[in-house]
Amino acid sequence: MSSRIEQLIDEIEEYIEGCKPKFMSSTEIVVNKDEIDELLRELRMKTPDEIKRYQKIISNKEAILNDAREKAEALINEATVHTNELINEHEIMQQAYAQANEVVTMASKQAQEILDNATIEANNVRAAAMQYMDDMLAHLENIIVSSTQTATANYDRLIGSLNQYKDVIQSNRSELHPVDDDLDAYATAEAEDSGNLDMM
Repeated sequence: MSSRIEQLIDEIEEYIEGCKPKFMSSTEIVVNKDEIDELLRELRMKTPDEIKRYQKIISNKEAILNDAREKAEALINEATVHTNELINEHEIMQQAYAQANEVVTMASKQAQEILDNATIEANNVRAAAMQYMDDMLAHLENIIVSSTQTATANYDRLIGSLNQYKDVIQSNRSELHPVDDDLDAYATAEAEDSGNLDMM
């Protein structure tokens, strides 16, 4: 059964796949900001819950180990009671010691096996949970990196276009200046001619 985080990631991927391509572009798409924001908001809200759920799974390791310890102690206690019963029977004292040691040895061995198996099982659960979360976070990181790169590329293209417009505007303005220079030269010549007439 997939988690809500997996479902949300699938929904984001399906949404991106279903977006219309940008006009005259094979790599850019038109995204509805409200829809993608809603999906990302729910993803942010669900991620802590998923992490808590896997932390709870990991914490079950202690419960498994405690259960194993209890079973081991019960076996040892049973073996001890059985040993005491055998020892109390004087006629079979030597046999009681031998059997008691054998029972204790078997009980200790079984208890160790239970503890070992419980530890292995708990570690496997913990490793699987951590790997699963790491895979999901890596996938989410890839989506964010891809989105960031696309946004950066769009910003760079916008700046390039604005710089081109600025160059065209500056060029157009510079073409206007020669007209202003001719008017200034004509005004200067008029003033000089007027001064010469006054001197005459």
